[in-house]
Amino acid sequence: MPTVAAIGLLVGALSFAVVRPRGLAEALVAVPAAALAILTGLVPWHDAATEVKAMAPTVGFLAAVLVLARLAEEWSVFAYLGALAGKVGRTNPKHLLAVVFVNASVVTAVLSLDATVVLLTPVVLAAAIKAGARTRPHLYACTHLANSASLLLPVSNLTNLLAFDASGLSFGRFAALMALPWLAVILVEYAVFRRFFNNDLAATTTPTQQPKVKAPKFALAVLAATLLGFAAADPLGIHPAFVAMAGAAVLAAPKLRRSKELVKAANPGFLAFVLALGVLVLAVRRQGLDDLIAHAVPHGTSLLALLAVATIAAVLANLLNNLPATLVLLPAVQHEPALVLAMLIGVNVGPNLTYAGSLATLLWRRILHATGERPLTSDFLRLGAISVPATLIAGTTALWVALITF
Repeated sequence: MPTVAAIGLLVGALSFAVVRPRGLAEALVAVPAAALAILTGLVPWHDAATEVKAMAPTVGFLAAVLVLARLAEEWSVFAYLGALAGKVGRTNPKHLLAVVFVNASVVTAVLSLDATVVLLTPVVLAAAIKAGARTRPHLYACTHLANSASLLLPVSNLTNLLAFDASGLSFGRFAALMALPWLAVILVEYAVFRRFFNNDLAATTTPTQQPKVKAPKFALAVLAATLLGFAAADPLGIHPAFVAMAGAAVLAAPKLRRSKELVKAANPGFLAFVLALGVLVLAVRRQGLDDLIAHAVPHGTSLLALLAVATIAAVLANLLNNLPATLVLLPAVQHEPALVLAMLIGVNVGPNLTYAGSLATLLWRRILHATGERPLTSDFLRLGAISVPATLIAGTTALWVALITF
């Protein structure tokens, strides 16, 4: 019964987060479910408090980077990227797709996948329409790269931050080892997109006049300084959350943003959901899941072992969602940094297979529904079935090469 109850609470919270009836916050079910898990003894209060305390710095970073991304939008950073893409791809959809890939990959790496899904996707949609291109390839690129291009830095994804804290790697070492997998995954993804959307990329209509947007030099400089700050702060033992907060403070100061607006940008409801999810996953782990995962995960660092871990992670991401999959797998792999990085490839690339694999993908789908650009589930699944195995193998093989080279 305890096992059934723990799984039921987790599935209920995740199902509500996936469906989000009437746009209600994910925390509306997750927080009471976590409280119930504590009250019924599925998770002792002390263990729940320890889990929340351990996740707090990571969730704090998430809040800071959400604010940073929102302020970057107000400084027209995303409008500038959209105008740049429209200018380059004005007469050739293939050129537009290439620029979208570059923009989405960089935005995801620096400002996290949420910025790509929420802020870059509408800009890319407008740029594609004005360039006279079909929108499908460029919109699907946003969601795929929001997941797969989040491999590069510890700050690119919440899953990365959780894994980074457990890996024992420095910021620079993490980035150095993941640079080659990041490039390999993006290049394979691009090749798949060029083939899959060949007909869309060959069709054009008459482009409209592209708006002129000046480069927001101040905001771009602050973002660049923040990125350098992430790397510089790590040897000093400073958590990246404080660096992100500093960058947000610099961008907010000239505009004298009101505190209520910044709190809203931090999405406190989602932050509460993440903490509650940690407690719910802990409840399931205590019912024997840790032992099961420990027996399934290999302990070596050969290419086959890395591929096995990445595959297990990808499967769990699509069954549970990538955030709980990360929380479930970390105890079994944190003894070996190579396995932690292989797990990240699985939980970051794997969600491109189904809508439920990542909350960011579900949010992307809602955004497109709101704009009238409804994605076809059949297209999403077919594209994922082609791209995920290819990028999973490419990224994991590149990681193995990086490990034996560097």
